[in-house]
Amino acid sequence: MTKNKGAISNFIEKYYLHFNAAALVDAAKGYEEQLNKGAKMLVSLAGAMSTAELGKIFAEMIRQDKVQIISCTGANLEEDIMNLVAHSHYKRVPNYRDLTPQQEWDLLEKGLNRVTDTCIPEEEAFRRLQKHIFKIWKDADDKGERYLPHEFMYKMLLSGVLEEYYEIDLKDSWMYAAAEKNLPIICPGWEDSTMGNIFASYVLKGELKASTMKSGIEYMTFLADWYTDNSENGIGFFQIGGGIAGDFPICVVPMLYQDMERTDTPFWSYFCQISDSTTSYGSYSGAVPNEKITWGKLDVDTPKFIIESDATIVAPLIFAYLLDY
Repeated sequence: MTKNKGAISNFIEKYYLHFNAAALVDAAKGYEEQLNKGAKMLVSLAGAMSTAELGKIFAEMIRQDKVQIISCTGANLEEDIMNLVAHSHYKRVPNYRDLTPQQEWDLLEKGLNRVTDTCIPEEEAFRRLQKHIFKIWKDADDKGERYLPHEFMYKMLLSGVLEEYYEIDLKDSWMYAAAEKNLPIICPGWEDSTMGNIFASYVLKGELKASTMKSGIEYMTFLADWYTDNSENGIGFFQIGGGIAGDFPICVVPMLYQDMERTDTPFWSYFCQISDSTTSYGSYSGAVPNEKITWGKLDVDTPKFIIESDATIVAPLIFAYLLDY
């Protein structure tokens, strides 16, 4: 067992010896080795990891500099803040597999939008944020200023306008931890989130200009500059789930290498994906890491790990190992 590790870390090293359990330990050790050699780490968040309250441990990862850049969906960007301001209004539905269509409709009429076993309260979560974020959007719009989606969220969090609503310990919000550090975030496809839809509605009503919100192309160019400036000792890629949160940022390497013809661009120095998408025909999320070699994303010798399991179980255990819990 590793010295100076806590009870959780020692437990998984002792008992997680084969199959996906062993892959979990190997991936955690590989992540730690990357940090020890001075490499930086990108963590991508797909699915509804914020609603799964990953912030309880991910915020500490941010505070302890175990992650240097995040790529996440618009849903994860906003749902961590929603949990911060409306936690007591969430409703858990343990028997969600047994719900009839009528019962689902009843939840809608109560303003409860279901994510698996958890319902997000529309009035206390979505509308509470909408009131405050619109003022920040409008202020930028009036001044002719433009920002990325996460920069607007940082402004809202750091302004203090949400403090009266806090319902969880602030240290359990990963977005607040990231805002305090001004951690770079990539949020591709933000437009399909609730706040993205709300922003679009104001554009349709003529109250905001679409150009006030910076675009996905600007996220890619921002990431290209960041990658170029920070890749001296390597940059690892830790992917939770599949989808655009992972697909978008990993492409920055072949874009720089092939399209920009910067052939000195290093490949990602580590790759791990936690996914329950098993290998299948044509599935990106289910593709084995070696396929990424053919796309110029990973090198032949890049440490590669895939853990086929539930990210809500695996990610906290890996983070616990990295935090010496």
